[in-house]
Amino acid sequence: MTSEEIQRLDRKHVWHPCTQEKDLESMPPIPISHADGVYLYDSDGRSYIDGVSSWWVNIFGHNHPRLNRALIDQAGKVSHHIFAGFTHEPGVELARRLAELTPGDLCKVFFTDNGSSAVEAALKMSFQYWQQVGKPQKTRFVSITEAYHGETIGCLSVSGCDLYREIYRPMLLEEYQVQGPDCYRCPYGLTREGCNAECFEKMETLVAREHENIAGIIIEPLIQGAAGMRIYSAEYLKKLRALCDRYQVHYIADEIAVGFGRTGRLFANEHAGVAPDIMCLSKGITGGYMPLAVVLTHQAIYDAFYDDYQTMKAFLHSHSYSGNPLACALAVEVLKIFEEEKILDQLPPKMNLLDAGAERFEQLDTVGEFRRCGMVAAVELVQDKKSKTPFPWQQRRGLEVFKKALQKGALLRPLGNVVYFMPPLTIDEQALQDLLDAAYDSIVEVTQT
Repeated sequence: MTSEEIQRLDRKHVWHPCTQEKDLESMPPIPISHADGVYLYDSDGRSYIDGVSSWWVNIFGHNHPRLNRALIDQAGKVSHHIFAGFTHEPGVELARRLAELTPGDLCKVFFTDNGSSAVEAALKMSFQYWQQVGKPQKTRFVSITEAYHGETIGCLSVSGCDLYREIYRPMLLEEYQVQGPDCYRCPYGLTREGCNAECFEKMETLVAREHENIAGIIIEPLIQGAAGMRIYSAEYLKKLRALCDRYQVHYIADEIAVGFGRTGRLFANEHAGVAPDIMCLSKGITGGYMPLAVVLTHQAIYDAFYDDYQTMKAFLHSHSYSGNPLACALAVEVLKIFEEEKILDQLPPKMNLLDAGAERFEQLDTVGEFRRCGMVAAVELVQDKKSKTPFPWQQRRGLEVFKKALQKGALLRPLGNVVYFMPPLTIDEQALQDLLDAAYDSIVEVTQT
């Protein structure tokens, strides 16, 4: 098909995610014909640096030879089979590796097929655990403001981004929410580098009062993604782990976006030296090749579901594609690539390059902050630097920067007034510099003229 034919059929039949469809009248979706490394190529041959890893999943870029080979090899054996009562080598190998690599003693792995379903499974797992150990009053969950944990009903109930959840509020479960960290606009006048997570007092107060009713606390460790890449101190996670221990509450870590090297370590909790009771992983787990998600937990939670059908304690939660062999084989290969190619050891020069660009961005009078954690960086656009007043959402400055950057061959999706960088971990320094330059020039053109 030509680009025009693809776009015509798209407009006739396709409903895109997270898109105001009317925008496509003036900016039709770009047909991608192929991809390689950190570049996407459209049907007319133009290239785009994939600065957001295609929604944060392509951690090693596109068309990776080792992942291609792993997919083809597994497809020649078995592509899918029921995972209830059956098992396979890629699944058990992936579970073993994850149990060894994740923090603490997370030794049991439950397979789902996307991030939202992993969070739903984690919430149900925590809820059912307390029902089966004699504490049935522990039924509610705690999250922080501007949290994002997915878009199914349970996930939205523990999320805080009104953009995604406000219209569905009458459908949502009643949960607790406390003010989370916002280091750029810290009410204590502190910095994320030097604070002791004083903002944690809000969480401490709520849990001390309501802990008998609380099953678990769910959080995005270190970075709140959809909130605008809000980066906060690891001290917050240390305090959270201690609080959960003190009051017998599950610490549920949603590492769907920040796992697999995004923060400079394999998992974000490593920065705090703590381990959750339940951990959700997805996105980069297969290198962007296939849907897969997992929920990890420890032996004590697993044991509460172990039964001989006398009281029906089994975890009756399933997905047709649970433990898909193709996806599991890819995930095993992802972990081998991390280990054998020493991916994490290659990140410091790239992180330094991101830091070196901070001063240039922050000299602009419309940039409030350039922040970074690992290979995630964000530029927050403001109307006034002194008051940190954001641009009104109707001005859509972030969207305009996105459009300008596309013209310069860079894919940088906005989050409101925040433009962020989350490129493949394998991006080379020249491509990363090109990405920074395209973002800088686009911000200047949109906000300085």
